[in-house]
Amino acid sequence: MILTDDIGAFAAALPGFGALAGLDLGTKTIGVAVTDRLRSIASPLSTIRRSKFTADAEALAALLKARDIAGLVLGLPRNMDGSEGPRCQSTRAFARNFAKIHPLPLLFWDERLSTVAAERALLEADMSRKRRAEVIDHVAAGYILQGALDRLAHLGRSV
Repeated sequence: MILTDDIGAFAAALPGFGALAGLDLGTKTIGVAVTDRLRSIASPLSTIRRSKFTADAEALAALLKARDIAGLVLGLPRNMDGSEGPRCQSTRAFARNFAKIHPLPLLFWDERLSTVAAERALLEADMSRKRRAEVIDHVAAGYILQGALDRLAHLGRSV
């Protein structure tokens, strides 16, 4: 199990192939996106409504097991100046606790502006406000995961 901000260390800890999952961890929901086994493209998957950690972790673990996920990319909500505030601390705590019950390589990925990008894409798709609210979290998870995939491909280690 590795929890890291270093994409090189994350890439080294991953098996040669296998799907990755991207997570956008919010206070009320967890947006989930996944890749194919060759890690070529991120696709938004679903949103988990949060309740208590144990229930959240069980729902997430079931989803990861069903998709045979080899690693996680967890959006880290840094402040715009790059510093880490209470939301980052909460995200790191969730990752540490989740890793105890479901050990996978985990990369913390700077998620600044991912929700803004997702919202912009959904507006361009002329999606209703209600529908945007239903999908925004897993679309943002897709942006987080795709950013990490692009960086892994740049490193030449993703496939």
